[in-house]
Amino acid sequence: MISYKNRFHGRNSLRFVYTNGKTYRSTALALRIVDNARTVNYRCAVVVSKKISKSAVKRNRMRRRLYEIIRKNEKHIAAHTDIIVTVYTDQVATMPASELEETVLKLLQQYQQ
Repeated sequence: MISYKNRFHGRNSLRFVYTNGKTYRSTALALRIVDNARTVNYRCAVVVSKKISKSAVKRNRMRRRLYEIIRKNEKHIAAHTDIIVTVYTDQVATMPASELEETVLKLLQQYQQ
């Protein structure tokens, strides 16, 4: 899990990313990223809808896996960056960790180019 300072707090902070962010999409998930000069650290949120999986256990598993990938690779994330990861398939829960990490890093690299 990422630390408290790297998480979003309240829905209004997410609204800024949804209105101003740029989206990078793969088949399983999407990253919406924006530079935010008002923050010191990067912030990240993972969104998994009930449409993806009705089971809270599966949704939380997907969320935990993605948070851990973000935490392990935070050196690739610039400060003053807001990120929202949106999951589009329930395959994220069973996808091999290396493949999931590769997908997230590829999307981050698209943003940095």
